[in-house]
Amino acid sequence: MKRASRPLAIYALAAYLFLHLPLLILAAFSFNESRFTVWQGFSFRWYTAAWHDSQLIEAAINSLIVAVCATAISTVIGTLCAYGLWKRRSPVLSGSLYLSLVTPEIVTGVSLLAFYQWIFRFLNVQLGMHTVILAHVSFSIAYVVIVVMARLRTVDGALEEAALDLGANEWEAFRYVTLPAVLPAVAAAALLAFTVSFDDYVITSMVAGVDSETLPMVVYAIARRGVNPVVNAISALLVLGFGVLILISERLRTT
Repeated sequence: MKRASRPLAIYALAAYLFLHLPLLILAAFSFNESRFTVWQGFSFRWYTAAWHDSQLIEAAINSLIVAVCATAISTVIGTLCAYGLWKRRSPVLSGSLYLSLVTPEIVTGVSLLAFYQWIFRFLNVQLGMHTVILAHVSFSIAYVVIVVMARLRTVDGALEEAALDLGANEWEAFRYVTLPAVLPAVAAAALLAFTVSFDDYVITSMVAGVDSETLPMVVYAIARRGVNPVVNAISALLVLGFGVLILISERLRTT
């Protein structure tokens, strides 16, 4: 058994290095004094530069606003959708949820842009934060439904029936019986939706207005202009922050 597990351990280590070594190198060079990939000393210079960059701060605030709003809306809608699919099983609707996950982001972005242009032609509304939030809600709902549905499958439906027999109405049975049972999964789904929303670039770049640039859009624009260690600092902070959120999400999901 030990001989068999050693190659598996080496394989797992190699896989993790392949996935995370570039991120570790990026984080290391975010503390480099030099602008280039030649180590010249430890420094917080690029973190300070990022903190004093007004464009980056504004973009980060926009990303937080979009992610919080999209997470709140998609969590409520997605939880109710998952509950509805749990109560009235529909293989077609359940399977269609995965369509938004496998559809290329560029296709989703172009289709949303065409839809907005068609709708706004009659409403005389321009692209902006509202269109970004609606776009993020549209693809975040699927993540919430899938995570919450996985938890609902472990819940005994007889508990709700017992609550109804004891005099509770359907809303009270959901609120006091089912919702507490799936609350960890709802929290995990919300964290996942927040992460996906904050990190999105392709769809956001399609539906954002001139005053609604998010942090990934600004970082990409900076990176296209050439080597800038500020990007390393921002990326390191994002990886650390979202890594913590994902670990918390996974912990909640398995609670």
